[in-house]
Formats: sequence, C-alpha cells, structure tokens
Amino acid sequence: MKKLKMVLFVGVVMMFLSTTVNAQGIEFFHGTYAEAQAKAKKEGKQLFMDFYTSWCGPCKVMAKKYFTLESVGKVYNKKYICLKIDAEKGEGPEIAKKYGVKAYPTLIFADHSGKEMKKVLGMQNEQQLLDLAK
Repeated sequence: MKKLKMVLFVGVVMMFLSTTVNAQGIEFFHGTYAEAQAKAKKEGKQLFMDFYTSWCGPCKVMAKKYFTLESVGKVYNKKYICLKIDAEKGEGPEIAKKYGVKAYPTLIFADHSGKEMKKVLGMQNEQQLLDLAK
C-alpha cells in the first residue's frame, strides 16, 4: 500500500511539473484551422502558424528550445491563437498549399480570417521570434 501511495504521489508531482513547464511557452491551440479562426475572431487576436514536418531538424529545435521560453510565450499567447501544423498530415497539406508553404519551418502570421500578413522561412531564435511578433 505504501508503495502504491508513493507511485501515485510521484505521478501527481510529475504531472504538475510537466504542466508548469509547458504553460511557460507558447500554448498551441488543439483543434482545427477553422476552430482556430473562430477563436481568434472571438478573442480579437491574429493567427500564428508554425508549419513543420516530423523529419525537420530546425523545426524540432524551435519547438524544444524557443517555443517553450516564457518570454516568447508571454508575447505570442497574448496576441495570437497559435497553431502547429504538420504539413504532411491531416488538414496540414491543404493549409500549407493555401499559404504556398514549400520549406520548413515556415511561420505564417495571419488575421483571424486567414489573410496572410507575414511569412517567415527558416529557424528563428528567441529574439527573432520576439521581433516578429511586434
């Protein structure tokens, strides 16, 4: 019984820590592109889309090293509904085609209706991401 309680305690602590770490950076929306547009319109925000693939090295670096930073999350979560779009799965290929995405990572900033405002190709570091959000 003691062992079970310890395992449960460790599990709860791990969940808390992982939630705390994830909450610091960009909070990516989990839903469809259309749902993200509706949420952006409702909240008066723009869209930020990170187009990536599972095999893209720079995409993985950005996801792990820069999108998780509190400084980046603070700005992006306030101004944008943020989407990670796998350009090879689900609705990703169709959305990538709409925006003419041909390289990864590609970052798209758009208004809530989906009209492209800015397109950036390649890996961006913390300062570049912060400058882009202005």
